Amino acid sequence: MRRLLLWFAGHAWLASHVPRWGFARRGVKRFMPGEEFSSGLPAAAVAHYEEVIAASAGIRSEISVKPTQLGLDIDPAAAYSNLERLADTAARSASFVWLDMEGSAYTDATLDLYVRLRAGHRNTGICLQAYLHRTAADVARLLPLEPAIRLVKGAYAEPREIAFGSRHDVDANYLALCAFVMTEVKRKRLRLVLGTHDVRLIEQVWRFGEALDMQRSQIEINMLYGIRTDEQVKLARAGFAMKVLIAYGDAWYAWYLRRLAERPANVLFALRQILP
Repeated sequence: MRRLLLWFAGHAWLASHVPRWGFARRGVKRFMPGEEFSSGLPAAAVAHYEEVIAASAGIRSEISVKPTQLGLDIDPAAAYSNLERLADTAARSASFVWLDMEGSAYTDATLDLYVRLRAGHRNTGICLQAYLHRTAADVARLLPLEPAIRLVKGAYAEPREIAFGSRHDVDANYLALCAFVMTEVKRKRLRLVLGTHDVRLIEQVWRFGEALDMQRSQIEINMLYGIRTDEQVKLARAGFAMKVLIAYGDAWYAWYLRRLAERPANVLFALRQILP
């Protein structure tokens, strides 16, 4: 199911036609408030980059950007300049900028951007993917920077030569990475965010925190809007630092299918949303 969804996500004809179909738009609405800023704002104070920061002054919001949206494919220097501009704007508003991680072709370039950016901007973080074999080494490289890392499982179609293929192996590596850095989290030399909807995995990570006599508020969790909302509420009430990621925009097709591929159990739920 995961491989099929990722194949759909990368199909150019489907990407250009499916978003126009009414039943598909109904299906995605459960997970995305809308395609415009005005649709996303009621769910959380986020918007386009600097507009987000300006619109959310005084609200504890954070923005996530993909380096390719800022020109990485065209001019890495320009992409860095754009990131630095956003980080400066965010700093003036006590906000935070996350660099999203894309496919493995961009891993090195994204890490290089972050290493350079983090040196002068403490209000920046990076997303790392637990399904890549290289991620333990990437974490070790970043630790001297006292970074902020959002750890996700990974949602791109990657070859087995560079990525774990089974859910069991990905989960095992996710836990290993968390165990590797948990003492740094306790000492506040690393901000770790668990970017997963896998509550069982979150509970296992929390056992590491308990063993180190940490507080639940030191465990940060990010989940997507519309996915496992009941669990989001439970985790927040239990004392964990819970944030919801809001996505919007008309280029939602591939994004949406990759989110389903991260947890194929959501497919049946999504199909129910298609019905009028």
